[in-house]
Amino acid sequence: MPALRIKIEMDGGRIGRGKIELLEHIAHLGSISAAGRAMGMSYRRAWELADETNRIFGQAVVERQTGGKGGGGAILTPFGLALVTHFRAIEHVAAEAARGHVEALQKEVRTAG
Repeated sequence: MPALRIKIEMDGGRIGRGKIELLEHIAHLGSISAAGRAMGMSYRRAWELADETNRIFGQAVVERQTGGKGGGGAILTPFGLALVTHFRAIEHVAAEAARGHVEALQKEVRTAG
C-alpha cells in the first residue's frame, strides 16, 4: 500500500521517521544502546544518529546521563520531546491532506495494470 514519508530539511541536515523512531525508543527505554538494539543497530550507529540530531538543531535533543546504580542512560530534553511531538503531528496532518490523492493514484495504478 502506498505511504507518504516526511523528511524535514534543516540547515544542518535532515530529520525523518528513522531518527524520530530512535528518539521515541530512547525516551521509552532510557538508553541509547537499548534503543539501538530495538531498531537492530549498533550503539555506535544509534549514538551517531542521536548526536547528529543534536547538531542539526544546534541544541541538545538527547542527553546522556552518567553514574547511578545501573550505570548511565539517556533522556530526551524538553526540546527533544517537543521535536517528536511536532514531527508526528506534521506526519499526521500531511497524511490526512494527501490521503485522497494517494488513494486516487493507487486506483490509477490498478486500472492501468
